[in-house]
Amino acid sequence: MPEGYIKKGIGGFYYVQCGEQLLECKAKGIFRKRRITPVAGDRVVVSAEQGGNVIEEIKPRRNVFVRPPIANLDVLFIVASTTQPVPSTLVLDKLTAIAVDKEVRPVLVFTKGDLASTEKLLAAYEKSTLTTIVIDHATGKGLDEIKELIRGNLCAFCGNSGVGKSTLLNALMPELAQQTGDISQKLGRGRHTTREVEIFEAFGGYVADTPGFASLDTEKACYIPKENLQYAFPEFEPYIPSCKFTGCAHRSEKGCAVLAALEAGEISQTRYDSYATMYDEVKNIKDWELH
Repeated sequence: MPEGYIKKGIGGFYYVQCGEQLLECKAKGIFRKRRITPVAGDRVVVSAEQGGNVIEEIKPRRNVFVRPPIANLDVLFIVASTTQPVPSTLVLDKLTAIAVDKEVRPVLVFTKGDLASTEKLLAAYEKSTLTTIVIDHATGKGLDEIKELIRGNLCAFCGNSGVGKSTLLNALMPELAQQTGDISQKLGRGRHTTREVEIFEAFGGYVADTPGFASLDTEKACYIPKENLQYAFPEFEPYIPSCKFTGCAHRSEKGCAVLAALEAGEISQTRYDSYATMYDEVKNIKDWELH
């Protein structure tokens, strides 16, 4: 039975790339009973049934996102501009935390360095262990780094409107940008565009075109419990074992090694502030409230 990945799903049909072949498939009824919806990025096994193809099995997922619907993401490029719109480190940190929590590698991509300095943004992430890339469209700086990170991975790009995500995708993959641009023009912009997530091969890897992917759904679908939140900030990890109390929230406890590292300038203040805000948002939420 052929195996492959779902390139896109539309109207109950799934297009599965099996080597050179693109197979149109329906999903077996068993998935509906189990409340599992196949999504782009799923690795699947296909079989022939009644003159057509069906998805027989969905391989275990490394991760899955609800909005946009995509599975097995390896790298998330989070695009932010230095100005117009001015970036919010809290929004960026929420996105990077969700990615880390779902075992996706977050990569921060800064644009419009010609309009305002990237110094402040780079300083905020200098101690974070996260990858940052500065794009300069005049020289092409940063584009090769992105292409290298796409190799062998399934990647997606997100960023609020106006940050230069389309310009970046255009510079990387003119043919993809052209195609998606044409579709957007035909459908008109706004909430009622019904374009689906679609995966394209590029630079020895895969890029998911995720229409309307300005920001991850940071509510229930991407909720990080307060106990796990500390691990979504990778720069905290070396200090956590040295905290005086197990279950330390790193907020005001005596003998907290994370707070000591913050005091010593080993952790960025903006990153810590984001952690504190996110912690306060979830600290009173009970797991049962989410189901």
